[in-house]
Amino acid sequence: MIVVTGATGALNGATVDHLLKRIPPHQIGVSVRDPARAAHLADRGVRVRQANYDNPAALRHSFADAEQVLLVSSSDLTADVVAQHHRAIDAAVDTGAQRILYTSAQGTAFDTPYPPLAIHAATEQHLEASGVAWTALRNGFYGDPTQLLGAWQETGVIAMPADGPFSWIDRRDAAEAAAAIITAEEPHEGPIDLTLPEPVTLADFAASASEITGRQIDRVVVDDETWVSDATASGTPEAVARFTLSMFQATRSGHFSGSDPSLSRLLEREPRSITDQLKGLVVR
Repeated sequence: MIVVTGATGALNGATVDHLLKRIPPHQIGVSVRDPARAAHLADRGVRVRQANYDNPAALRHSFADAEQVLLVSSSDLTADVVAQHHRAIDAAVDTGAQRILYTSAQGTAFDTPYPPLAIHAATEQHLEASGVAWTALRNGFYGDPTQLLGAWQETGVIAMPADGPFSWIDRRDAAEAAAAIITAEEPHEGPIDLTLPEPVTLADFAASASEITGRQIDRVVVDDETWVSDATASGTPEAVARFTLSMFQATRSGHFSGSDPSLSRLLEREPRSITDQLKGLVVR
């Protein structure tokens, strides 16, 4: 059995959808905080059990009989996330899982301007010490491009701090690749980077947006402190603004400049480009 945590979320929910295309539903289990939100999976024959990363006993119950466990990284900003991840890994080991997979991030390292990367590094370190086979899915950035680009459709500009090259992948591609790795006859060992074939910059986003809309979208570089001041004046908490700024700073220092063909190989096609991803957002 393959057990997936966070299966009512966007990423691992899509991963379960792809798993259902590859293996029978009785071979899939999900570990979720609210089983009612996974009723659609139970109706299809998926085993649904309740657990969260703060309850080791519930985790062990939800992981029972699992040969592989896919752990989504915690999104609880109020928690000790590393401790949560350790509890989940230990529970999977305790229940006899033969492989643990974890949704990590490209550029994972302890010494980086972007705080989540140290969390991922600590989690991968615990995975390596767990004594079982493990795979870290080091995804490029993904999510709603609007959060990255700001109100470019209204303003005609992408006004953000200076950036460097990075990968912005489509969440659907990340989910499909995860399902391919989990069901592979010889799953990947250790970390695997899942990125675009070539990194992009916000200037590339501006060029793609211009192409799609047929109007000029400019990339405007805003001084770091000016950007933080503008963001807080618009209602963003300063801590949140500085957290976002750290991502741009990490791109500038080359933490996300690498690329890898693994995502293309797993998908057996090219990943969705940033142009593909922007097309669905354009208001005509």
